[in-house]
Amino acid sequence: MNATLFESVSMIRGATLRRLLVAAVIAIAAAPAYAAQAPAGQRELTVDSLSVVKVKAQAVRDARSSAALGAEREGTGVVIDTNGLVLTIGYLIAEAEKVELSTADGKVFPATVLGYDTATGMGLLKALTALPVRPVDFGESAKIAERELVLIVGFDGVAPAYVVSKRPFVGYWEYLLDEAIYTAPATVNWQGAALLSREGKLLGIGSLAVGDALGSQANIPGNMFVPIDVVKPVVGDMVANGKSTAKPRPWIGVNTQEVQGNLIVTRVSPESPAEDAGLQKGDVIVGLGGKAIRGQKDFYTKLWATGNAGVDVPIEVLKGNQVQSYTVKSRDRDSYFRPKPVF
Repeated sequence: MNATLFESVSMIRGATLRRLLVAAVIAIAAAPAYAAQAPAGQRELTVDSLSVVKVKAQAVRDARSSAALGAEREGTGVVIDTNGLVLTIGYLIAEAEKVELSTADGKVFPATVLGYDTATGMGLLKALTALPVRPVDFGESAKIAERELVLIVGFDGVAPAYVVSKRPFVGYWEYLLDEAIYTAPATVNWQGAALLSREGKLLGIGSLAVGDALGSQANIPGNMFVPIDVVKPVVGDMVANGKSTAKPRPWIGVNTQEVQGNLIVTRVSPESPAEDAGLQKGDVIVGLGGKAIRGQKDFYTKLWATGNAGVDVPIEVLKGNQVQSYTVKSRDRDSYFRPKPVF
C-alpha cells in the first residue's frame, strides 16, 4: 500500500460505505504496508520465524464442554518465555486430558495445562520439553489505536489487519470484557492466534470470529482479541496456583440472548445451579434481587455484585405471563469442569 492510499484509509471515518471500502482495501493491500513499515527484524513474515505453535487438545471422555466445543480441539499457542510457557485461548484446553504442541516443521512436543482463567478467557500451557521457538515480548494493548495496522499470527499463517474498534465484549455464556480489540478483515484459524504490533509485541490473543467488528453501525466481519493488558495480572497466578488468586465470581450456568433489552434464556447447562433451581430455556430474566435487568451486561454486573461464588442469587423470571422468583445457589465455574483422570 503506498503512502497516499495508507493515509486515505487511515482518515476514513463515519459512513458505512467507507467502512466497507476499508475492509476491501485492507484485504488486498495491507501486506506490503506492513513489510514497509515494520522494523527490519519483523519483515520476514513466516510462521517459523514467529513465536507461535499449534495446539491440539483432547478433552476428558465426559467433558461438559464437549457439547459446544467438541472433544478434539485445535488452535494456536503463543510462546511467552524460554521455559516453555504458552498462552492460548482457554476454551481450547478446558477439561483437556491430553495436550500437544507442534512447530512449523511438524515436530510435536507434549504439554500440560497450568491453568484456565474463566474471567479473562485465557489458558496457560507448559511444554514438557524445550521448545525451539523464541518467545514474544508483551506489548501494551491499551496504547493500540483504532485504524492501526497489526499482524495476526496463527499456527498456519500470517494475516495483516487493522484495529477497527475497541469496546466491551458481552458473551452469552456469562462472560464480559470491559474492552476487547476488534480487527478486520476476518481471518481463519483465529483461535488462540497472536495479535502483534508493528514492533512484533504481543497485543492480544484470538478469541472469536464476529460479524460486527465495527459495532452495530455496520455488519463487517472480523475478529475479537482478548487484550494482553487484561492477561498480564493473572499469568503469575496461573503459574503458581493454576488459577487467579482473585475471588471467583458467582456462576449460575445460563446462556442468554438479548432481544430489545429483554434477556431470554437460550440454554441451561446440565447439572448447573440454574437447572437445580428450576430455570428453563425460554425463560426471560427480568430482575435480580428486586432490581430490573436491562440486557446482558447489566445482568452480569448485578450478578457478580451479589458476592463471591457460592452466594445465593435471587432472580425474578418471566414464565409465560407470570413472574416467578427463584433462589439460585451459585458456584465457581471452575468447579463445574470435569477433572483430568488421575491413575
